[in-house]
Amino acid sequence: MDFSEKLKDRYASQIVSNLTEQFGYKNRMEVPRLVKIVISQGVGEATADKKLVDQAVEHLSAIAGQKAVVTRSKKDISNFKLRKGMPIGAKVTLRGAQMYEFLERLIWASLPRIRDFNGIKKTGFDGRGNYTLGISEHIIFPEINIDKVSRITGMDITFVTSASTDKEAKALLENFGLPFKK
Repeated sequence: MDFSEKLKDRYASQIVSNLTEQFGYKNRMEVPRLVKIVISQGVGEATADKKLVDQAVEHLSAIAGQKAVVTRSKKDISNFKLRKGMPIGAKVTLRGAQMYEFLERLIWASLPRIRDFNGIKKTGFDGRGNYTLGISEHIIFPEINIDKVSRITGMDITFVTSASTDKEAKALLENFGLPFKK
């Protein structure tokens, strides 16, 4: 695998033919593709301190290279002191060139920085061809300056594909270079 080749070009030149051979697709349009990547971060303590949501938006924007948006609660939950419309997290949705560029940085720069890393779990599939990867420390991304981080938080990265089954989605993500555990 040549790391200098861009993922989008590699999808068209290699991955489509690999998946067609593996699953026996009759048409090129049947081959699953990566639709979008959603990076989200829930900030449970935001009910007490509103600045935590601003920090989450700032960090996600730096990681994704695109402005993140604040997510708000949909209903009241009195046990959590939560009211409808309160900010509770941040998310950013990547499509197109920015999606592929983020995927390259994730695979080749960020995941190898995880301590004792030996692959990502195979259990994050939802049954419809989408995969969610949980990251426990957002400081693995080189865009984050560790000296300016007040608290280390986790995040979820969801890969939305056009695959109809988890098996097809896993094959697609493996062809892109995501290192699943053996």
